[in-house]
Amino acid sequence: MARTSADHYAILGVSPGATTAEIKAAYRALVKRHHPDAGGDPRTILALNAAWEVLGDGDRRRHYDHGAGVGIPARSAAGGAGSAKGAAAGRHRGVGAASDEELLGWLQQVYVPIDRLIGQVINPFPAQLRSLAADPYDDALMGAFCAFLDQSRLRMEKVEALYRSRACPSAAKGFGLSLYHCLSQVQDALVELERYTMGYVDSYLHDGKEMLREARLRRSRLKEERRRVEI
Repeated sequence: MARTSADHYAILGVSPGATTAEIKAAYRALVKRHHPDAGGDPRTILALNAAWEVLGDGDRRRHYDHGAGVGIPARSAAGGAGSAKGAAAGRHRGVGAASDEELLGWLQQVYVPIDRLIGQVINPFPAQLRSLAADPYDDALMGAFCAFLDQSRLRMEKVEALYRSRACPSAAKGFGLSLYHCLSQVQDALVELERYTMGYVDSYLHDGKEMLREARLRRSRLKEERRRVEI
């Protein structure tokens, strides 16, 4: 099949029929081997990153396989968050005055389980990071960290489903928006941390840590704000 750009499959050392998991494993192994911190060539890392950007995304890979060589840009986390924010704002605008019973029900059925799930992501993170910091290039340590990220993503999927399951009462509109910003911060942090595990780029790790730090602060403020909402 003709290629209009570099042969990304050859760069990663996989066949065109390779699964996404196989491509991911090949990319991670090559980055580990050729990373500048390990004495590798920065140009090789650039080529590996370019190949992963295409083959690691389903839409881009399909376009590349059809000879385009350039894929459709993946929907960014920020874009997804903006869309969700617009939908959330639309829901809030459409909700009339809520009774105390409605407010209490929303807090118990939506906020409380969301807060618990977010805590299960934020609270274990420092220990997970300390463990990985012992040797980020150790396969077992990186595997454990990736497993933590996978579990965290599943928890955040439940969080988003809970947030969408019931409209926030208008009496707690500001509280609901603050909660949305907190969960979005955690989601974005997981995206950055996943990027770090794929390419060992320290800026991704730094951004992910800062986002989770901010999410922790937002979560604390939400607990205080909840007490005022319930008064």
